[in-house]
Amino acid sequence: MAVRKDDAEWQARLDRWQARLQSLPAIALPTDYPRPSSSQLVQALTSTDLSNRTRSSLVRLALHHDEELHPDGDYSDDEDEDGEGTSRLSAPTPFHFLLAAFVVLLHRYTGDTDIVIGTNSPKTGEPLILRIPIEAGDPFWQLVRRVQAVEAEAASDNAPYEDIVARLQSSSSSTSNGAPSSPIFRVRFFDETTGSATNFLQSTALTTDLTVFVTGPGFNLDASADADTSASVETLKPGAASGTATPSRSARDPLLPALSLHLSYNALLFSSSRTKHLLAQLSRIINEVAAHPTTSVGTISLRTAAENAILPNPKEDLDFCGFMGSITSIFERNAKAHPERRAIAESLPGPADAMELPAPASEIRSITYQELDRASNVLAHHLISNGVQRGEVVTTYAYRGADLVVSVLATLKAGAVFSVIDPAYPPVRQNIYLQVAKPRAIVVLAKAGSLHANVRKCIQEELEVRVEVPALELLDGGKVRGGSASQGGADVLDSAQSKASQSTNILLGPDSPATLSFTSGSTGIPKGVFGRHHSLTHFFPWMGTRFNIGSGDRFTMLSGIAHDPIQRDMFTPLFFGAELHVPTADDIGTPGRLAEWMAATQATVTHLTPAMGQLLSAQATALIPSLRNAFFVGDVLTKRDCTRLQSLAANVRIVNMYGTTETQRAVSYFAIPPVSESPSFLATQKDIMPAGQGMKDVQLLVVNRNKRTETCAVGEQGEIYVRSGGLAEGYLASPEDNAAKFMHNFLAPDLTFDDTLQGKPEGQFWKGIRDRMYRTGDLGRYLPDGTVECTGRADDQVKIRGFRIELGEIDTHLSRHPHVRENVTLVRRDKDEEKVLVSYFVPGPGAKELEEASSAGEGAQEAGESGPLQAKTLAKGMRKHRRLIKDMRDHLKKKLPAYSVPTLFVPLARMPLNPNGKIDKPALPFPDTALASGSKDGAGSVATTNGANGSSGTTSGRAPTATESQISTIWSTLLPSAPKPLPLDESFFDLGGHSILATRLVFELRKAFVVALPLGVVFEEPTVSGLARQVEKIREGALLLPEGEKEKAGDKPNGSVAAPHPDDDYAADLEKLIARLPTKKSASAPSSSSGPQTIFLTGATGFLGAYILADLLSSSRSPHVSRVYVHIRARDAASALQRLREGGQARACWDETWVKDDRLRVVLGDLASPAGKLGMSDADYTTVAKEADAVLHNGAMVHWVYPYSKLKAANVESTLQAIELCVAGEKEKSLTFVSSTAALDTEHYGNLSDKILAQGTEGKQQAANGSTAPGTASSPAMRGIPESDDLQGSASGLTTGYGQSKWVAERLIMAAASSPALQLRSTIIRPSYVVGDSSSGTTNTDDFIFRLVKGCVQLGARPDVHNRVNMTPVDHVARICSLAAIRAREEKQAKVCHVTGHPQWRYNDLLGALERYGWVSSKVEYVRWRSMLEEHVLSSSSTTGASEEDNALFPLLHFVLDDLPSSTKSPELDDRNTQALLDSFDEGLGNEAVKAGMGMSEGLVAKYLAWLVAVGYLPKPGKAVGEVIAEGEAALDGEEDGERTAAISADGGAKKRTVKALPQLQGGEVKAIGRGSAN
Repeated sequence: MAVRKDDAEWQARLDRWQARLQSLPAIALPTDYPRPSSSQLVQALTSTDLSNRTRSSLVRLALHHDEELHPDGDYSDDEDEDGEGTSRLSAPTPFHFLLAAFVVLLHRYTGDTDIVIGTNSPKTGEPLILRIPIEAGDPFWQLVRRVQAVEAEAASDNAPYEDIVARLQSSSSSTSNGAPSSPIFRVRFFDETTGSATNFLQSTALTTDLTVFVTGPGFNLDASADADTSASVETLKPGAASGTATPSRSARDPLLPALSLHLSYNALLFSSSRTKHLLAQLSRIINEVAAHPTTSVGTISLRTAAENAILPNPKEDLDFCGFMGSITSIFERNAKAHPERRAIAESLPGPADAMELPAPASEIRSITYQELDRASNVLAHHLISNGVQRGEVVTTYAYRGADLVVSVLATLKAGAVFSVIDPAYPPVRQNIYLQVAKPRAIVVLAKAGSLHANVRKCIQEELEVRVEVPALELLDGGKVRGGSASQGGADVLDSAQSKASQSTNILLGPDSPATLSFTSGSTGIPKGVFGRHHSLTHFFPWMGTRFNIGSGDRFTMLSGIAHDPIQRDMFTPLFFGAELHVPTADDIGTPGRLAEWMAATQATVTHLTPAMGQLLSAQATALIPSLRNAFFVGDVLTKRDCTRLQSLAANVRIVNMYGTTETQRAVSYFAIPPVSESPSFLATQKDIMPAGQGMKDVQLLVVNRNKRTETCAVGEQGEIYVRSGGLAEGYLASPEDNAAKFMHNFLAPDLTFDDTLQGKPEGQFWKGIRDRMYRTGDLGRYLPDGTVECTGRADDQVKIRGFRIELGEIDTHLSRHPHVRENVTLVRRDKDEEKVLVSYFVPGPGAKELEEASSAGEGAQEAGESGPLQAKTLAKGMRKHRRLIKDMRDHLKKKLPAYSVPTLFVPLARMPLNPNGKIDKPALPFPDTALASGSKDGAGSVATTNGANGSSGTTSGRAPTATESQISTIWSTLLPSAPKPLPLDESFFDLGGHSILATRLVFELRKAFVVALPLGVVFEEPTVSGLARQVEKIREGALLLPEGEKEKAGDKPNGSVAAPHPDDDYAADLEKLIARLPTKKSASAPSSSSGPQTIFLTGATGFLGAYILADLLSSSRSPHVSRVYVHIRARDAASALQRLREGGQARACWDETWVKDDRLRVVLGDLASPAGKLGMSDADYTTVAKEADAVLHNGAMVHWVYPYSKLKAANVESTLQAIELCVAGEKEKSLTFVSSTAALDTEHYGNLSDKILAQGTEGKQQAANGSTAPGTASSPAMRGIPESDDLQGSASGLTTGYGQSKWVAERLIMAAASSPALQLRSTIIRPSYVVGDSSSGTTNTDDFIFRLVKGCVQLGARPDVHNRVNMTPVDHVARICSLAAIRAREEKQAKVCHVTGHPQWRYNDLLGALERYGWVSSKVEYVRWRSMLEEHVLSSSSTTGASEEDNALFPLLHFVLDDLPSSTKSPELDDRNTQALLDSFDEGLGNEAVKAGMGMSEGLVAKYLAWLVAVGYLPKPGKAVGEVIAEGEAALDGEEDGERTAAISADGGAKKRTVKALPQLQGGEVKAIGRGSAN
């Protein structure tokens, strides 16, 4: 018995679903492209057939079920003789095995242990939601059983998906203030689709990232339960059968029938290569577990043979013996070869009249290679003569400048190890470094100042220092001074000055120790890391070749002086014989100054951390055209960081590098080409730049954390290990740490390589080949091309502003504070998405002594508070414990470097705990930094506003900003007659701009400001001031918010509130227009209800209008239509008729007998005439009002850029006048209005479409269960927005003036029809995309669809887009308009007819026809195609100004690149009124002749292409008929490259695809038709 929705059992089902789906996880699948800010979908499809091996593996898994039931091999209780042998457990099916494998993939990709998947019921096909727990240690077979159990439980609680969603949303609204919830799932897994699941698939497509279909071979994914809606082109293979057909089986068939896997995915997120890897990995899992079904899911090998070809092989020789020589020997060679060449250019503050550089660095001090060599020789000999031995540490108390380079080179020349201390570190921290390093020599740079007394004490009491240089300084002229050991004493370097020209000649080998750097330690004590000479030079030759670096380059010294990247800054230019430029402290610290310094020095190469890059771009206005390479290392590099630098340096190649102190050098790279060469590259990248691929002789190995002997597959998350011969030697005096982090190559333990260094001089300082890997602790995954992206940390170590910080170290020191009872430190992101260190603590008993006296009654934050109460309590707690927090901060400053001291300290009454008794870190409150700042000074939270009083909201009458001035200059070069001065608040289009110029404007703005400005921004913000705001928003990293979410303040200068644009309030205009409707009919009688009618037609010169006219006057319509009055804008009647004739003849739809027989008459008029009466003369208006029986209003101004106000006259006022005409004269007339689906382009109708489709699923489901839900079981389910909808869902949210004008016009007609005084008999037609004539092939060359076709031919590439596109031949649309006009007089209300194609096609089917008929237009991923198109137009724009000759899509680039119609979901439309209308004239789906022209087909597309070639719109195909098409080139949608999807010939062999011949066109001369399509 069916369960009714009002039964208690029904509510109990929903209760169980609500409990089952509480606290849903949000899966974060690895993507290839950035996720769009709004829901967008470009569908693509990858398919494969399961191999014989995989099918056999499925059989082996099925047999394991029997082995599980009969472990002793006794099958006596399972015989078939009596027909009653049954299993106690249901046997899993191949679908269950594949679904379990898919769950394993998702777990391995994301690390998630809670997976939610949308699927369908095994019995009824109805939608199900499965929530499957999984752990790495679970046996695969256990997971299969769990999948079965979860599926059975979900099926037993069968409920419509829409009801489940409604229940979840109603329960969440009470706790989230009605905020929209996230999708329940983002992945789906389906078997052969059935009618009951089709609508569910469609309604959840927009929020689904991946869908896997398991089908029989040749299955058509487009097939549905209704034959009339299935695609005519099978999208998987030729000869595909219906989706519900089951082929007959025989005993000779294989044990397991052939199966295919199809992966439908969003091409805006994933590349086709990733999806192919995914399908291959599914098969790999099945094959792996077939032999051992109880294998733990975390240890199953996913990596395929295809991946082995692109991912690192841990057995490769990494040139372990490739020692390039020591950096000192190479430097000395350069100094000898080019002694007078400048080595260092040091910027110095100087007198104001010394203008070598702008202030503050107004002087440049040059040091030659010879001077640097001699000075370092002096210091090196001094160290050696005073007892410094090979391998001992020399610590430099440092300052940024040439003196530091002298000290480092001298240390290395002495064979010693250099270590650097930054004077900015707290004395306690400096002492720790000294205690760890135990240096035997100390070099103090004169500019670094004197040592702190505590540091001096540490040196004297705890170290055994043999020699100290008290004040090293390189003087003008190249002489070096060391300072005196006592007041008035001789300079310590005097005795070594005579050896300035003598090298120390100390031989160094690859394993000679060279550097001692420090990294954080979990115990609170920094760890020293010994670096080797091997890495100081090994990678430079490769870098020189890869990045075109040489002796002519100018490098910068910007790294922290005690940060190991400073080694790159110094050694890279010295290796190449190039220049090193050093800024002053003011150059670095003054906002905007660093860019000026780099521009003035003409720097070509710089090494930066992301934090230093942000400092460089902050408030910078100077451009740096000389900069060619910027190497980033030390922290996460974001797209915003790259964009900011590109805005200053258009020619810079940004290289994101990855490395640690332990790898000694950056060991991988990801190159971002200059914006001047590839302006759209960054648009295809995600927000965080990947680590990249290993440099020469380096491998980034992503290792399975559950099976360390396996490397990960593409997409799988694992731990990153670095394999290289250039790793650091290891930690100083820490064998346990070395064993844990520096490991022998356990992936290939038995490898041996030839040692070519033994026996050579440097071989005595060589420990032999050591194939080692460093365990980074970073998590990551491989991208499809082998690039590695980092995904997090395996421990609590973090990086902020390039500094690696151990959270445990902070907590260790903080826990030692006497007044702290408990504490934990986390990294949080503030409102600006910047990383912030936050320490949470519970004050101890002694903290009361430090409480503020004025804080009575104020307590610490209580766990569990939230919202405004939480914020208020946080502020009170911080004020109360302000003295304690200051004391804690001071305590940490003595123990930690400044960057490790937390920004915020949050007092808590107690720590929140999770059920396991551990601190519940996600529950810890995060105070806004602004609020916290208020608490620091006791001011509390102070709300401030941006701006001054009295702003009028207009930009006129004020001085333009710098950005506005630059934009005005660009406008002046583009606009044909730009006024001077340019007003800041005038529309670009009002000043003479148009869509093509708008596209060029955006490209010019992108080049000028180097910001990713959307192409549609000019239409949203068409003024100089508006564009300037958007440029600044993007520069500051702000996102362009959707309509309705823009800031209400701050958008205008001085903080005034931006007034709404009058065009945004089109609904308010409707009310004024309704008041202008006629109050009564002047017509005395209705038109006759029988007999032929006289029709008044507007818009007949347009594309659709010409075919409406032809249909109305065709012989088949003569019983219904006697004459047509055609409204035309022309100077006289003869010109009007000639214009009409030429348009009809060009479209092959003209018959001169219409004129001879007086069935056609023209009347002059103008839709936009301010005089009213549709611009007709009084005489013509009277005649039409007297004779016409029906008005068919097809005319309109079609423009996707103009605002509502510009389109109102032609589109809205004309409709009002058409209504007036209908009730004027001697008889009442009906009105048929041709509208557009643009009136439905709002989020409301997208959501409503989903809901209706889901209800359609429910109806079919109820019918299957025997229930009788009204409107579902007894009548066909709705296929989309009903034609009875009142359009109120578009009263707001329409973004185009055209759509707004059509909405207002429709609502006017509805109001007139419902008015008791008027009772207008009317029909509204809403067509989909109108394409060419199905008979002649004549089409509109100014149509978006065929501009897309031509643009793909010009580009030589077409996008892989699986989305449907609703196209209808123009003659069929005209048929519907004519029949509606004939039948309109019988309507008693405003009836709507939706026009949809039967069948609908996909973009891939349409564009794939190009290669099937001989054009070269390869299918590429949508994101790549979009970038190709943008760069093609940009390159054309820079040379020729760009035009339609370069690409037909140029005028519509804002539409294609920012908002391709298929990339945003359009609502589905129900068309039952239209079908009923056609059936009433026997011209519906039952009429085979008519049905052939209702939608797209292969033959019709070929006819269109032939016509476009004939008129010269398209070039002739480049390939000859019969020429073989490369595999995958012209595959119908779903036939992927390299898959077994070729058609099968009669003899069973694979039939190669060949170029087809275009059809021969019937008739005489053809002519191209441009503008004029009304829809």
